[in-house]
Amino acid sequence: MKFNELDLPLELLESIEKMGFEEATPIQEKVLPVAREGHDVIGQAQTGTGKTTAFGLPMLEKIDTDNPNVQALVLAPTRELAVQVADELTRLGRNKKVKTVAVYGGADIGKQIRELKSRPQIVVATPGRYMDHTRRKTIRPASIETIVLDEADEMLSMGFVEDIETILEEVPDERQTLLFSATMPTRLRKVADRFMRDPQTVSVKAKTMTVSNIEQYAIKVPEKHKLLALSRLIELEDPELAIIFGRTKRRVDELSEALEQQGFAAAGIHGDLKQAQRTNVLRRFKQGAVKFLVATDVAARGIDVSGVTHVFNFDIPQEAESYVHRIGRTGRAGQSGKAFTFAAPVEMSHLEMIQRETKGKIRLMDVPSKEQASHIRQQRLAEELVSIIEKKEYEGLESTASELLEQHDPVTVVAAALASLQNETKEPMKTLTGERPVVQKKRGKPAPSKGKGGGRFNGPRGSGQKNRAAVVAASEEVAVAIAANLNVEAEDIVNHYTLRAYSFLTTVGLFFVTLLNGLFLSH
Repeated sequence: MKFNELDLPLELLESIEKMGFEEATPIQEKVLPVAREGHDVIGQAQTGTGKTTAFGLPMLEKIDTDNPNVQALVLAPTRELAVQVADELTRLGRNKKVKTVAVYGGADIGKQIRELKSRPQIVVATPGRYMDHTRRKTIRPASIETIVLDEADEMLSMGFVEDIETILEEVPDERQTLLFSATMPTRLRKVADRFMRDPQTVSVKAKTMTVSNIEQYAIKVPEKHKLLALSRLIELEDPELAIIFGRTKRRVDELSEALEQQGFAAAGIHGDLKQAQRTNVLRRFKQGAVKFLVATDVAARGIDVSGVTHVFNFDIPQEAESYVHRIGRTGRAGQSGKAFTFAAPVEMSHLEMIQRETKGKIRLMDVPSKEQASHIRQQRLAEELVSIIEKKEYEGLESTASELLEQHDPVTVVAAALASLQNETKEPMKTLTGERPVVQKKRGKPAPSKGKGGGRFNGPRGSGQKNRAAVVAASEEVAVAIAANLNVEAEDIVNHYTLRAYSFLTTVGLFFVTLLNGLFLSH
């Protein structure tokens, strides 16, 4: 359906035309009529489907430009997404003269306060920074009539659920709430049940969680060979723009450095980078100066760059939802894309779980051989030469070519020309620090104790190692939650605190042994 068939105000239609939009996307076509009637809406759709315009147009239509108060709030999980949403709302509302401001952590709050004093009607914010401003009374919730939770499942996974509940409690009950999410976990459903009024659910999900125009592949490869596999795959695929996902900031740093050493235009982005550094990396990626963006899940949230042709899951994601969000960076706006996931042999059951939960088709493939990569490279060189011949981009070189042909046969001359042009990618020299594999947890009842006395800590020989493994697994889950809130990497927390936990437990254990020994001797 075309936008001019949706009976939108002229000032909004003109903005849409200036932005080059003609046809409404499926999510826009379904959300716009319901949202414009004032209903609460749950929109379930992947990233890159046009959600911002879907909630932005009804929101802008309601804005009273004579009212200087904040009338609409959009909550986003990351600063990148907040900036991106604010930019699109600004363009959509330009003809109506609606002012939109983005506020987010990691930026100068003084500057944001000055921007808020300019009386915007719409604020796009990350939850934490929004709450900072409400405490300072630079944003007053009482005037908010519309609230949007964008990428709500991402905010949930980052640990913002309590902040979101607090924010929803503070805004007026008589409001319109729109929630957009790629997935609807139980915790998010409870938030919707509590804070939304008879929401209309709109879904453009197909039978699968992943979109059909993304080809999905998996490569079974040991950890130590993953860098070689990635290098060969890049040679084979020759991506225009690609995002490579690593699990930790250490991985991102090492991998981006290794790719640069091999001659690839790569840069890394993670939570430890300053805002200016992150902005610079993203700008270079959007401009094509960086072809390979290596990122952690947290740092990549909210990044919306058109033209991403490939996604590489160098480290397999922990959850199926993360897999959906990762590969959704490609195949946008109807374009095709490819996603490759590297899985160690012990991670294959976890990969099967991802395929089962996403209902997608992930095809297994082998690591490309050196010969395959070389053959593809030679084919590309031949195509470049044909293009030069067709465009006649060889003027001034004919006499040199004639001399060479007089001295050598044509095949030798052409082969030598190809050899001189061939810029063979170096095999990886850098060794990456190994990462702990993601192993699918086995579910079932614990085995009965074979020891005497039936005590809780009685068990077969070696049960201490099993208990230790359980503690490590639990500590990793806690660390992921903590890391999401602190915007750091989970592994760093695990490594830092697990050793200290065992040290503490050992000390406590020695204390009790000494105490019991003393009691025994006293008797």
